[in-house]
Amino acid sequence: MSLNMKDQHISICRQNDLIPNSGICAEFAGKQVALFYLPNESPAIYAIGNWDPIGKANVLSRGIVGDINGQLVVSSPLYKQHFDLITGRCIEHSDVKVPVYVVELVDDYVLINQ
Repeated sequence: MSLNMKDQHISICRQNDLIPNSGICAEFAGKQVALFYLPNESPAIYAIGNWDPIGKANVLSRGIVGDINGQLVVSSPLYKQHFDLITGRCIEHSDVKVPVYVVELVDDYVLINQ
C-alpha cells in the first residue's frame, strides 16, 4: 500500500518493517529498492537500487553494511564489491553506479521521493 504523505513523496514501508543495521528490499515504481536502517547514523535511512550491476541480480539489500575510509557502504553478497550508500558509486569500479533515492522518516512512515 502506498500512502501519499507529502508532495512527491510516497510511503514505501513503516519504520517497524526495517531491521537495525541491516537492509530490506521494497518495491517502488516497479523497481526493487534496498533500504538500510542505520539508527546510529545521520540520516538513519538510506535507499539505493537493489540490482547489483556486477553480479547481475537483485541482492544488494542482503549485503553487509560497513564503513570504508569514512564512507558508508554495502558489500554485495555476490562478488563483494562495495557500493557507497550516499552516492551509489562502486568503490572498486568507479565507472559503476547504482541509483540512489531520497528517503526520510516521518512519524512511522519511510517516505521515498517519486
